[in-house]
Amino acid sequence: MKSTANRSTTRRLRVLGLTGGGLALALTGALLPPAVATPGTAPADGGWATTAYRGAVDVVPGPDADQETIDGVVFVDRDRDSEQDRHERGLRGVTVTNGRDVTTTDRHGRYELPAFDNMTVSVTQPRGYQVPVDDDNVAQFYYHHLPEGSPELRYGGIEPTGPLPDAVNFPLATSRLTGSAKQHCLIGGDIQPYDQDEVEYARKGAFTDLAARTDYTGCGALFIGDVVGDDLSLYPQIRELTGMLNGPARFLPGNHDLDFDAESSEHTFDTYRAHLGPEYYSYDVGRAHVVALNTVEYRSGTTYTGSLDERQLEWLRNDLARVPQDRLIVIAAHIPLLDYADQDSTRHQVAQVKEVYELLEGREAIALGGHTHSLESLRAGDSLQGWSDVMGVDELPFTHIIAGAISGDWYSGVLLPEGYPAALQRDGGQPGVLTLDITGTRVKERFTVRGEDDDHQMALGVNTPRYREWFAAHRADAGSAPEFTDPLVVSRADLANTTWLTTNFWMGSTGSTVTATLDGGERLDAVRTQPMRGEAPRIGAEWSDPVAVQQQLVHGGSIAERSMHLWRLELPADLATGTHIAEVTATDVHGREFTETLTFEVTD
Repeated sequence: MKSTANRSTTRRLRVLGLTGGGLALALTGALLPPAVATPGTAPADGGWATTAYRGAVDVVPGPDADQETIDGVVFVDRDRDSEQDRHERGLRGVTVTNGRDVTTTDRHGRYELPAFDNMTVSVTQPRGYQVPVDDDNVAQFYYHHLPEGSPELRYGGIEPTGPLPDAVNFPLATSRLTGSAKQHCLIGGDIQPYDQDEVEYARKGAFTDLAARTDYTGCGALFIGDVVGDDLSLYPQIRELTGMLNGPARFLPGNHDLDFDAESSEHTFDTYRAHLGPEYYSYDVGRAHVVALNTVEYRSGTTYTGSLDERQLEWLRNDLARVPQDRLIVIAAHIPLLDYADQDSTRHQVAQVKEVYELLEGREAIALGGHTHSLESLRAGDSLQGWSDVMGVDELPFTHIIAGAISGDWYSGVLLPEGYPAALQRDGGQPGVLTLDITGTRVKERFTVRGEDDDHQMALGVNTPRYREWFAAHRADAGSAPEFTDPLVVSRADLANTTWLTTNFWMGSTGSTVTATLDGGERLDAVRTQPMRGEAPRIGAEWSDPVAVQQQLVHGGSIAERSMHLWRLELPADLATGTHIAEVTATDVHGREFTETLTFEVTD
């Protein structure tokens, strides 16, 4: 391809990332150098339905005479028709990649990269611009090149793309929202439906909530893996769900998004790629550079493990090398770099975690993960025995957040009146979504429970000797245990043998505090059960969340017998007989306060 502008007489193929494979171009936007011209204005204010930039990557049919090189132009699509017209300028300084090599566009917006089979070419969305979305709100910024298509796969994979096209051009629209220093980035973990009923649970839950929100319109929503639960034919239904959003949707793959019948690792995510996009990529909003990674390695006949292959690592090095040092780096993955729930497992954490830390040394950074179906706000300096013994990491260099799951505990538990299961997660957290509220390079994380407002942040309970005896008797009967009666009745014998007021503060972390008053008395400090100072996880009835466990043992699901965000206050042995009111105030690491009350009874 010699010239990409002013092709008014050349037939173009506008490629949408729809189901069934086909051609798709990956635009991944990085931050523009200061010398780049200031973006223009966005369309007049209005709702997402009227202002969304809908379009596609512009693939100019070939074949190109040079089959060793992929090239094209990144341009400002002023008339929003996805094609570069005479009056539409190319944009210089934009990052484009083939999934290994990384380049930036020249002063005319042109790029050129080495081509190879089974590559995905993508553009890094620059701040101040927006890549197009399709009718399902899925971001369109990539092109898969797989000449012969996928091998025979149960769920189809990628259709043959044929020889390299003449050009792959990336349209962008100007956006005040992505240029703002203030961003609200939605992170959704583990939608993971296994059938149509569970798709409907997701629709009635998190996606109905998101349809009513507009704060994430600029940054969009990033769904961090296990988009479905092994049945890849459900991807079209997931796309229907993202059609409910008020912003762009992006994805990264999880261990339940695999083509398990692929005989080689290079094709294990072909169906995912055909429907949703690249395995890994980056984009910019405000002063944040978001890096979406594929941390799932799978080889036929084995099991998956947390890992980055060498090509992805090479891309990550090249991508970060082009990002200014004063930017916030957001690393998003399915299998987390490190986590509390599986702190002693090499399979459920990322083998190359120390290499990633080295690449981020000296930068403002935050890491996000899913996979564990738990909520974890892990702060710099936190340490656990497993991280040191198994992963060789003595303490965290920056914040890591496990975002919880939209599916909660795999849609388990009792069906609620709202039409979805309780699905309490393995640490007692409730299903919901995470939002990163970013100002410049400063981040405040915010978790929103499904069907609730942002003030709902904790669960209060009572851990008595009677409860612990019931737990021990029925721990092996998860899903069929008899109901624990009168959970808020405490006997004098219970008080004499240690009873705790428990607070499961779902986004609580090192630096958080929990205090309580009893009947309006003096304020007392609760004690965190897991201090994160190099110890092993504390597991069992005395470290459990009784509120969650009393549902999980009866109605099914994981058991919340360990948590890094549980606080306890021992109740006085001399509490008077009768009704008592505990008022609990939890303060997070950012100074935000949340208050709840619990009424319980002391009997003789």
